Amino acid sequence: MFDADLAHERDYVAGLYARLDELREEKRTQLAQVRRAGAVGTMQNVSERDAFAALYEDRLAQLDAVDDRLVFGRLDLDSGEAQYIGRIGLTTDDLQRLMVDWRAPEAGHFYQATAFDRQGVRRRRHLILQGREVKAIEDDVLDAGMLADNESLQGEGALLAALNSKRTGRMSDIVGTIQSEQDRIIRSSISGAVVVQGGPGTGKTAVALHRAAYLLYTHRDRLKTAGVLLVGPSSSFMKYIERVLPSLGETGVVMASVGRLMPGINAVPEQEADVAAVKGRLSMAEVVANAVANRQRIPAENRILEVDGRKLLLTPRQVRRAREKARATHKPHNEARLTFVKILLRELTEQMTELVETGSIGNNADRSYLAEDVRTARDVRIALNLCWMPMTPEKLISELFSKPAILEACTPDLTDAERALLSRPADSPWTEADVPLLDEAAELLGELDPAAGRGLAQQEHDRARDIANAKQTLVNMETAGVDVLMTAEELVDQNQEREARLTAAERATSDRTWAFGHIVVDEAQELSPMQWRLLVRRCPLKSFTIVGDIAQTSSVAGANSWQSALEPMFGNRWQLEELTVNYRTPSQIAEAAARMATAAGLVVSAPKAVREGRWSPIIDRVDDGTVVSRLVEVLPDELNALDGGLLAVIADGDLLPQATSALRAAYGRRVGTGAGSYEQDIVVISPREAKGLEFDGVVVLEPAMMLNHEHGRVGDLYVAMTRPTQRLRLIAAAPVPAGIER
Repeated sequence: MFDADLAHERDYVAGLYARLDELREEKRTQLAQVRRAGAVGTMQNVSERDAFAALYEDRLAQLDAVDDRLVFGRLDLDSGEAQYIGRIGLTTDDLQRLMVDWRAPEAGHFYQATAFDRQGVRRRRHLILQGREVKAIEDDVLDAGMLADNESLQGEGALLAALNSKRTGRMSDIVGTIQSEQDRIIRSSISGAVVVQGGPGTGKTAVALHRAAYLLYTHRDRLKTAGVLLVGPSSSFMKYIERVLPSLGETGVVMASVGRLMPGINAVPEQEADVAAVKGRLSMAEVVANAVANRQRIPAENRILEVDGRKLLLTPRQVRRAREKARATHKPHNEARLTFVKILLRELTEQMTELVETGSIGNNADRSYLAEDVRTARDVRIALNLCWMPMTPEKLISELFSKPAILEACTPDLTDAERALLSRPADSPWTEADVPLLDEAAELLGELDPAAGRGLAQQEHDRARDIANAKQTLVNMETAGVDVLMTAEELVDQNQEREARLTAAERATSDRTWAFGHIVVDEAQELSPMQWRLLVRRCPLKSFTIVGDIAQTSSVAGANSWQSALEPMFGNRWQLEELTVNYRTPSQIAEAAARMATAAGLVVSAPKAVREGRWSPIIDRVDDGTVVSRLVEVLPDELNALDGGLLAVIADGDLLPQATSALRAAYGRRVGTGAGSYEQDIVVISPREAKGLEFDGVVVLEPAMMLNHEHGRVGDLYVAMTRPTQRLRLIAAAPVPAGIER
């Protein structure tokens, strides 16, 4: 019976892949035909061509992304129907359903049905694929009546098979093994903020990514144009998860680490914890506002301005009055400057006109040229710029921190010690803690060249015309039998760049003012109040998925509780969900990490591990100065035990570069950083960079050093010890922290 069932599933899956290949070829052919047509004919013809090309390109990208493990489940229902569950929905040409998209409502039974609540499901079958081939099947029989006729298939189980599989340096989706408590969170409402709290290994990141894919599927109309932003703690983490969403059929999500949220700025981590703490305070928004106001200055005394040999008078009273009128417009600094300059130029031109007419015989001459003379005069330009200088965010923040007089004037509530922390040279690199300040400055300053907004009325007229044409285009497409999934406005937006069409994600990446439809934040406990302020500005609807573990907060600017972190921005528009099962870490390692944390006085959640591992934590006690040499000595044993798995060496301080050099000398290109890869199966990384990642095996160097690291309130050791899926070794010259050993 087992062989017959396995053969049947292999035949069915082969048919699904044949249909997938058929659809790919069909879309490639259609796309080639559209491209060969070229940009000919009327504007409407060109618009139709681009709309068809956009549809075919998007569908082809989706079909290419879901090739690996296309289908993963089957439901045998009370009705006698068998439903196959996969990464996308597939039908025949005559619309007979071959496979249900995992995000569809009826697919929810695959994750939610139990023997106590069958939801119409008699049997749930897991299809375990390697590439395109069915390697095994695993049955969950929910209807006791089936046991009389069919023997339940035996095997390792889909979940345990996934947990015990080798890591590759890239996160895999869990679409075939989503558990009930995870599925409930994934399918929860898009409104407000959902906070997913969970200890190490509970699948927080996987839940967040699958929720993003689910929301894009369920709320396509709302999110396709606005887009989804996914924010992670580091570039290594973003590289680690980058393949998950495409494998789930979604290719348009914007993914960025905290340091990449300001277009054009590639920020580095803030090295000084105390500096990050000060910059992260919500009161820094007022400091930035003070810095902007500081550039709207009133001269201490009258100024004499020379224009064409004549002397004009600029008084503090004139400047103050012009400043008040400009501020009353409530426009950003650079845009309000136009009002300020316009008022003073008019008054100075009136002075100039009086001087010219006083010395002139005829009073009927044309004096219109005088306004241009005043505007272009060097003294006038210098005086007005000194009073109200146009600014970029980078220049404003750089001068705020590099010029002591400005810093003191803008930070009346800071102590001298805190100002000293903020003070730095003008050419210092931007840090992740600077990004929210730059964003705040950009919001208050506005565009540097407000004149770029001229012609807006004409642009709006052109857009209205294009939308009218697009509506007719969509009518023609529907008449031709094309299933149109976009609005006229979306079609116009997609056709703005006809030669190099930009997706919503690509346009959002380069536009600081882009308003996303939903934002996913991972390791959210690390965010400062100013970073939260930046993110909420990116999503005015405040639709968020927030995942993290308060117990793992390592940044001194991070959160003590979700309530203190979120209430200033979200009020009561957030709900807390908790994951309670550790899927990653074997019980022996998870318990040792929890004991260590408790002994150190840390309050940590200790989710129950679903499996017992083969190895308990291994502790190597060595002499001072021999930690790295011992690492080189034992690494072959670790690699052999893992049998091709991914190994991380987690170290801090001087041990990090020492370990990197020693291992590269011994293993060459196999040694990498970040999340690793197939080619680099040995990774040397700090505990803060390791946050959110997982490895088959981990070697921790000098654990006592991590427990009380200067960068965090919570020991980095807890994070380091909870990264492995199989094996943990600690090498220590200093005393091993209490609790690790029973």
